Amino acid sequence: MQEPREIFQTFTRRFGLLNKNCCSVLDQEVSLVQSHILFEVSKHPGSAMQEIADSLGMDITTFSRQIQTLIKRELVLKSPSSEDRRIQLLFLTPLGQQVADGIDSEMNAYLEEIFQKMTSFEKATVLQSIELLNDAMLNSDSCCKTLS
Repeated sequence: MQEPREIFQTFTRRFGLLNKNCCSVLDQEVSLVQSHILFEVSKHPGSAMQEIADSLGMDITTFSRQIQTLIKRELVLKSPSSEDRRIQLLFLTPLGQQVADGIDSEMNAYLEEIFQKMTSFEKATVLQSIELLNDAMLNSDSCCKTLS
């Protein structure tokens, strides 16, 4: 059996996590980071920039640069909060929602193709194992921190 690090290295490559662009929807090339941002804003429209950045584990400076790119590409809107104008709220534009939906469809089709090669028991085992791994990572003292 392979060592855990080797397994995760292979998984990362096969899942495309090292690719410069993860998706192309409606002639929009979207990076992996931008895909994650679009996903989070789609799931939590009207959330504050800092909240979305925190949920992604990104520093606000890097996150802000990505948001500016997405705004220029007319995928995201930024609007000041009515309660505190210093807080910027994020929303997807109609084009941004179409791109997010397209990425979601592509990823769901890709995962469905992968899971079709497994029995229902194997699929359930993999998903349960990933949930266990996610929970263990969340409770790790090193979770979400840059390795030195």
